[in-house]
Amino acid sequence: MTSADPLTGLRLLVVEDEALVAMALEDMLDDLGCVVVDVAGTVSRGVALAANDDLTFDGAILDVNLGGEKVYPVAERLEARGVPFVFCTGYGLDGIARHFAHVPTLAKPYNQRQLHDLLLSGLVEERQP
Repeated sequence: MTSADPLTGLRLLVVEDEALVAMALEDMLDDLGCVVVDVAGTVSRGVALAANDDLTFDGAILDVNLGGEKVYPVAERLEARGVPFVFCTGYGLDGIARHFAHVPTLAKPYNQRQLHDLLLSGLVEERQP
């Protein structure tokens, strides 16, 4: 996690409905050298941000359950746009829809090292030829 770290400068959209979790995640991402371009706390806001072609970002971190609503419409919009994303969830891997079983997923609670590794494998390596 140095300045030569491939996560440095990575621009990310965060979709997380728990304010404290979102703030902690933003702090971890900042420590990793990432830039949080925006945070959405609802599926509708997440879809709007994911569909906004004027908003430039390299990837997204999606909480699977947002106030009882699944984040999959956001994930589908990101897929259509060609933006890689990862899931963070408190419900375990069994809570991931079959269509998204291939998406790198991190179980909550997680630490900064686990987040770093997830972003590296799920977003950075995904973008390399």
